[in-house]
Amino acid sequence: MSYYFDKETNVESKEIATRTNINGKLYTFKTDNNVFSKKGLDFGTRTLLECINVDSINGDVLDFGCGYGPIGIFVALNTSSIVDMIDINDRAICLARKNAKINCANVNIFESNIYSNVNKKYDYIITNPPIRVGKKILYEILIKAKEHLKFDGHLIFVINKDQGAKSTIRDMKDYYQVNIIGKNKGFFVIDCQNH
Repeated sequence: MSYYFDKETNVESKEIATRTNINGKLYTFKTDNNVFSKKGLDFGTRTLLECINVDSINGDVLDFGCGYGPIGIFVALNTSSIVDMIDINDRAICLARKNAKINCANVNIFESNIYSNVNKKYDYIITNPPIRVGKKILYEILIKAKEHLKFDGHLIFVINKDQGAKSTIRDMKDYYQVNIIGKNKGFFVIDCQNH
């Protein structure tokens, strides 16, 4: 599983095209071996995208750990935001760029190990974070987001109850104003406001 958050992969490439309907609009995404959810849009990301209020999303948005790109592409096509997308995985970056072109999304995609290459502040950081990196790195991702959010900016993420949703929500209250903005089949969509 570590390949989702490794820079390079030596597993053979086998791209497939998937089509998915999100909130009544059809999207095409190319996926591949060694990227998260290669068979198509995963339920956690779908829950996240269906719960965010696109009418309230504006300004600068960062899709953290973009994978093949569904979050950033969805936000770019449904809001007037300026969208940056980052991942550490080279194959994911390549796919995200292809998918941005396929879906005619105007986004900026670049490689970053956590926030190493992020040098601006955002109104929103939106992510389906890589839970399998373990709690220490997960919390580094979620807590360090604060340094890259504008005042009153929002970190929005999805996490499953079986992956520690309740303890994560509790712990994030030490850093943010926390609201649960959606739930579906054990997945929680969490809005953490910087204050």
